[in-house]
Amino acid sequence: MKLVALRTMSALALTFALQGCGTSAPASVDGLRRVVGTDLIGARGATPEDQRKIDRTVVGVCAATVWTKAECERHGVRG
Repeated sequence: MKLVALRTMSALALTFALQGCGTSAPASVDGLRRVVGTDLIGARGATPEDQRKIDRTVVGVCAATVWTKAECERHGVRG
């Protein structure tokens, strides 16, 4: 579960990063930072604290309705 969440967040971050490679002017990342947060920085999933960081990130993404309700429930987030 930890590895799946980390891989999913990495894919999401890469997707957002690649969207900035178009011809439009650079945009602020403040909105993404508010949704995803900065908890994943340095988290490796090796400790209970790392898992809490991953969980907080998943909750933020689910709260912003980036993922569907079914996807969030698979991560254990209800809402």
